[in-house]
Amino acid sequence: MAYERVAAIEELEPGVPLRADLAEPVCVMRFDDDSVAAVHDTCSHQQASLSEGWVDDRQVECPLHGSAFDVDTGDPSSLPAMKPIPVYACKVEDGAVWVDLADQRNDAPTPRH
Repeated sequence: MAYERVAAIEELEPGVPLRADLAEPVCVMRFDDDSVAAVHDTCSHQQASLSEGWVDDRQVECPLHGSAFDVDTGDPSSLPAMKPIPVYACKVEDGAVWVDLADQRNDAPTPRH
């Protein structure tokens, strides 16, 4: 697999997650410094959509029970989640945000949704 375009960079408001439906659902985020990150969109605790949650300081918080995940490592930073989520290669190129699902940056298992 290769990088897939998910949105124009202008479509992502900093701090507001966006769901992209690729072969897997992906939560894509833009930060105040215009960096981007992509994680699996499914919380490892109870399968809620992370793109319906909140982003703060390179953390994405699940809207269901408040579990937060580091978007660079996928590691949970608050309970009740105890398992990490997949983190994917993500870049900005030619004014667009691109994600490569084949380039997973950690060894977290893919959540079943």
